Amino acid sequence: MLGKLYRIGELATCSQVSKRTIDYYTKMGLLTCDRSRNNYRYYQEDALDDLKLIEQCQQMNMTLSEIKDRLVLMKSEKVDQSVLEKQVNHIRNEMNHLHDELHEVLQAMDTLGEDERKRMIKQVSPQALALFQTLMVFSG
Repeated sequence: MLGKLYRIGELATCSQVSKRTIDYYTKMGLLTCDRSRNNYRYYQEDALDDLKLIEQCQQMNMTLSEIKDRLVLMKSEKVDQSVLEKQVNHIRNEMNHLHDELHEVLQAMDTLGEDERKRMIKQVSPQALALFQTLMVFSG
């Protein structure tokens, strides 16, 4: 993929991730770079997308190993069934965990008065409400 190339400092600035973190992700194999003759690291433009994905996955409490598997899966032309199964199992476990948390929240909401419940629902973002409704569908 030809496009803009970023040195580590430029990538750090654009992605709002520290150079040290980018260096660590590179050593762990989450990011790839090319070296110039004068030993500068150059990252392809898609490294910005990779960093966004890494951040999103970390927010879902995924380990760096799981994130690396997801990155490999996304960039692979041939899908490795075992990696795909790991991803599905991780998502299933995460959904089960969210279902349990949702159940606890719903029980707590039952103890609230009508006015408190309405006030709480107004504070929920549209995205969270959509996620809540989706979880309700999947949780049966």
